Amino acid sequence: MLALGEKTVDVTHRPLVMGILNRTPDSFYDRGDTFALDALVRRAATLVVEGADLLDIGGVKAGPGPDVTQAEELERVVPAIEAVRRRFDVPISVDTWRAEVARQAYRAGAVVGNDISGFRDPDYLTVAAAAGATVVATHIRLAPRVPDPDPVYGDVVQDVATVLAGHAARARAAGIAADRIVLDAGLDLGKTAGQSLELLRASGVLAGLGYPLLLSASNKTFLGVTLDLDLRQRGPASLAAAALGTVLGCRVLRVHDVAGARRVCDTLASIAECRRRAAEPVVP
Repeated sequence: MLALGEKTVDVTHRPLVMGILNRTPDSFYDRGDTFALDALVRRAATLVVEGADLLDIGGVKAGPGPDVTQAEELERVVPAIEAVRRRFDVPISVDTWRAEVARQAYRAGAVVGNDISGFRDPDYLTVAAAAGATVVATHIRLAPRVPDPDPVYGDVVQDVATVLAGHAARARAAGIAADRIVLDAGLDLGKTAGQSLELLRASGVLAGLGYPLLLSASNKTFLGVTLDLDLRQRGPASLAAAALGTVLGCRVLRVHDVAGARRVCDTLASIAECRRRAAEPVVP
């Protein structure tokens, strides 16, 4: 079970689809297409129609780029959350590693804090606990916006699993309930393409930590490097990654292509339902 605000969702058999909304001028994928507030709201409407279960709004890209102050991030994120919440009855996640941005985002209507930094801001978990928010605990080797071209691990799966278990323990100690904690292996975040592939393959191990596992593979660099694809060619590979992750236990899919991911989830759920029915004893 996963709590999202006042709702509790059963993610046992069907993962949630999280639609990405970037209010940034330099996103690696959309290059600022939804930086304008009205453009972001129009995109949100499209994602809702396509079947998004929740929307993830961010104001700073993860990779290196021009500095974005806290005030600038607030100016981008808070009005976007307010505008989306007024129009759509869909849970909202705020993609930020700053506790103050998360605090104001929760006041504006967000119910999830998606923190790719691994709770580096010492106030992040306290703020989330006070707001009754769900948190996404992500593995990253260094920090957001810091280049990490040659990451080295002993055993990448075990190293990441250990760090994620520690993040979850910190969240629990801060007063956040288990059903409000989500884990993310952080593909591409301080990982080579090969390391990201290994973590995707080991999704079952990470899901075995006991918390819903979020998969953020959509259009990422590791797919492009592995298959020699430029950014606009990675759609089918992204859906393949979503399908594999779902089968291996990922319970939240953070994606650009909501309609495609929704079809993947629905297809796999239908197959699983057929298997369950076939296994039921025949009652004379």
